[in-house]
Amino acid sequence: MSTRIVPVILAGGQGTRLWPMSRATRPKQFIELMGNRSLFQQTLERLGGLEQYDAPIVLTNEQYRFVVAEQAQEAGIALGAILLEPAARNTAVAIASAAQYALSQNEDAVLHILASDHAITTDGAYYDAVKTAEAVARDGWLVTFGIVPAAPETGYGYIAVGEALGRGASKVGRFVEKPDLAKAEAFLADGSYVWNSGMFMIDARTFIAECETLAPETAEAARRAVELARVDLDFVRLDAGAFELAPNISVDYAIFEKTSKAAVLPVSFAWSDLGSWDAVWKAHQADAAGNVLLGPALLSNTTNSMVMTNGAHVVVEGLDDIAIIASEDAIFVGRLSQAQRVGALVKSLRADPATQALTEIHKTSYRPWGGYSSVLMGDRFQVKRLFVKSGKKLSLQKHHHRSEHWIVVKGTAEVTIDGIVSTLSENQSIYLPLGCVHRLANPGKIELELIEVQTGSYLGEDDIVRIEDDFGRVG
Repeated sequence: MSTRIVPVILAGGQGTRLWPMSRATRPKQFIELMGNRSLFQQTLERLGGLEQYDAPIVLTNEQYRFVVAEQAQEAGIALGAILLEPAARNTAVAIASAAQYALSQNEDAVLHILASDHAITTDGAYYDAVKTAEAVARDGWLVTFGIVPAAPETGYGYIAVGEALGRGASKVGRFVEKPDLAKAEAFLADGSYVWNSGMFMIDARTFIAECETLAPETAEAARRAVELARVDLDFVRLDAGAFELAPNISVDYAIFEKTSKAAVLPVSFAWSDLGSWDAVWKAHQADAAGNVLLGPALLSNTTNSMVMTNGAHVVVEGLDDIAIIASEDAIFVGRLSQAQRVGALVKSLRADPATQALTEIHKTSYRPWGGYSSVLMGDRFQVKRLFVKSGKKLSLQKHHHRSEHWIVVKGTAEVTIDGIVSTLSENQSIYLPLGCVHRLANPGKIELELIEVQTGSYLGEDDIVRIEDDFGRVG
């Protein structure tokens, strides 16, 4: 029997409560909120602290697949598999699919289910808890990690701790939805309630057996999705037809609230789901006035506030309990203590065609080869800043409605136009006529940066016919 733990990282969420930094095309798990690594990378790096961990399985979707692969490579973590979910169906079928996949590799697999966007202090208490949870899971229990509350938080669900099982674990008494402040204060005073962290330790066979009994549609969808999955480059594409038949339900509702095998392990290491801007504020070390500054800012006579900015210098005078979040193209200003309301505001923005894009894309978009920023857009023209990583190249492509002009700002560009290859250095430029078959590559050791000027009758990103592509995006 293998004694290794298979980490399963859920990395497909959109994190709308941390708008405007977190958006559909690059959500909070892939941005830097706590230091110079993304939350996803920090999750991966936590795995290095325990020898029992096997290579992790990551569940994500089509849109994030290259970000997952690249950030794992940057973190120096080899992945066991990247499973691509073809549709959003919540955590029950995601975890069931991971369990089925893990069982196909190791029939004794024990899975540590992790969110990709939490902040956790990985001290000795953390790794001791992981080892204890593994032992309880191997005894046949489905273990959830319960965080011993330090305050009457209303942003978390709670778990009532039931009958003791040994090793510090107990049966789950009941799950409680996010409470109001009065209930949260009562739970804290009671002492037998813990925060529901959304982290689990489960024996894969036990979990699948419970899933087959309690959520048979989910179990069958996961089984078929893995059975019919296909390998594509470094990814495992779960079968869409099977996966989409799964109910859209969380693992808490589908399994943990129904099973007689649910156990909770109360733990006291530092943890936050970073589910709102006030949670991000609490997770950072504030200054003497209670302020957290992430980016260029000046605060005067201001207390208990947070500023995060991607470039614009923010100046604040005479305020308290304020969150100011300034991205490249949108700014949120509101009470820090009421930051839970951001999710509702994002729904309003998404419902309005005039602001929908602000919830989906950043001014800077990232691609497997690098990315681009929109600089200026007008009638029949657009200016972009492109950046291409060392050794990477864009697809061989053509456009039906636009021509382009490239000016190299930094690095070396290798440009192919209708089969003719040219090498450009800084301050040199080249014209790409309408309909030409072209490709851009960076053969150098430093990042390539250039300005792209597009002109034409239609400038949308869907006016790209890919003829050849290193990332499987032909068509």
